[in-house]
Amino acid sequence: MAAAVGGHRLRVTPWQGHAFTALVGPSRSHRPPAASELAACLEALGERGVSRAITPALSLYEAEPFFQAGFSLHEGLHLLARYIDEEPPAPTHRLRRGRPWDRPRVLALDGQAFEEFWRFDAFSLKEARRATPAHRFTVAVESGAVAGYAVTGRAGGRGYLQRLAVDPAKHGRGIGSSLVHDSLRWLHHKGAGMSLVNTQERNARALELYERLGFVRQREGLLVLDWGDAA
Repeated sequence: MAAAVGGHRLRVTPWQGHAFTALVGPSRSHRPPAASELAACLEALGERGVSRAITPALSLYEAEPFFQAGFSLHEGLHLLARYIDEEPPAPTHRLRRGRPWDRPRVLALDGQAFEEFWRFDAFSLKEARRATPAHRFTVAVESGAVAGYAVTGRAGGRGYLQRLAVDPAKHGRGIGSSLVHDSLRWLHHKGAGMSLVNTQERNARALELYERLGFVRQREGLLVLDWGDAA
């Protein structure tokens, strides 16, 4: 799909296994696409039966041509940043590197932690892990079972907490804090000086966690846009 309709400034992939929904966003190495390029992409997708397109989280600058091409706002996200100028505290929970056999439990846990629109499937998890040149996939373990997980990416001197999820039945035990500290420590050891994370504007629990751990809300947030049947 991506090679056929994406163009050199667009990245197009399936969205969460939905046959008629595509994830359409800027490519990783070029400036945002023109509205005309987006319109051509949407027309090509329509000819293949795709009736809905969703964007990844975009800055206001990146979102402008998408609005011009007929996308509308689905939801706004807070963008938070934290400088990593010293080694963060060590995690207090048992953590280990995620393994291939953890993926079914990780995805089941993700489905419990997020509402349907934001849930990961196997492809989404793979995309999050390969979104940056280097990444860390960590799981938290309680009583032998996966109780939470995090995906952290690094590109140059910046880090990105790509995903954080904790079993809702185990909230309040410090699992999320341990996963964030592990993420920050890995980035610090890899030479990254800043970590970025985004979360839904209405996700008060996640926002409180990140701000308590030193992340600062940025003036300009991010936007997820929608086009087509559900827009």
